Amino acid sequence: MANQAKRIAELIEPLRVEPGSRVDLAKDFDPRYKRRGLKKKHGRELLETGIALLADYQRRLAAQNTYGVLLCLQALDAGGKDGTIRHVMSGVNPQGVHVSSFKVPSSEELDHDYLWRYACRLPARGDIGIFNRSHYEEVLVVRVHQENLDRQRLPESAKSGKLWHRRYREINEWERYLTDNGFKIVKLFLNLSKEEQRTRFLRRIDRPDRNWKFSSADVRERKFWDDYQKAFSEMLSATSTEHAPWYVIPADRKWFGRICAAAVLAHTLIEIDPQYPTVSDERRLDLLAVRRELEDEAPEGAERDPYAAGHGKKRKA
Repeated sequence: MANQAKRIAELIEPLRVEPGSRVDLAKDFDPRYKRRGLKKKHGRELLETGIALLADYQRRLAAQNTYGVLLCLQALDAGGKDGTIRHVMSGVNPQGVHVSSFKVPSSEELDHDYLWRYACRLPARGDIGIFNRSHYEEVLVVRVHQENLDRQRLPESAKSGKLWHRRYREINEWERYLTDNGFKIVKLFLNLSKEEQRTRFLRRIDRPDRNWKFSSADVRERKFWDDYQKAFSEMLSATSTEHAPWYVIPADRKWFGRICAAAVLAHTLIEIDPQYPTVSDERRLDLLAVRRELEDEAPEGAERDPYAAGHGKKRKA
């Protein structure tokens, strides 16, 4: 396990935004980056291994019921958020994973502070919550389209001064609060190139089974590409912290991006290292007494304890 944890840490290290660093997204992170020497055919095996690892750790996380994990996914349209969720989380128990997709805020949500609707969807202890788009929309879309601030019904005093720097600080403090209370935050930005986005949009138009995923509004949003790149760069610079660092996932190669996303989540769970609870000696004696009763109910010719017999285990007194 130690070697596996080391390999995962080495894989994701180039993707981590160093807290306190100044990010220029276009210069610092290549959307087509992949680990040297890694082929797609081997990538499938790695992803399957990662999925199995996540499934094991999720069971432990649920059993321990001490920590919760929040996975935040941010990307431009066609960045691969849905596919990442579908593939990376394919092996986990659906009962312990909850996905929240945040669209245009409702009237009720606008009646509260801008973090309220996200706080309402936080995971419980033992669960993994996924935000498909997250509270970072409040310093991305809202920043690029500042008319959204008017819909948030803020007093004039709240819209003046260094609004975005204040929101970065508030988000960092909120995440610090969550982390201190046992909720680990995993933040993934799926970094897509403009040309790859264009190609994926065309694919959605050309394939009838993908038409439903396409919206002309997505193309109109491409006109703000440079504005978004600036907003992403400043967000990554201001909100990658030691307790909740950002990882920039190269998204042009879907297969490699999914491996990276699984590795970052696995790294977090390995650091938590959740354990199955152990029972007290008194509880253990109760279990042994119940087992003897069940063994005594075995029909003639049947194994008294089929599970123990099938796994070559000796019955403990």
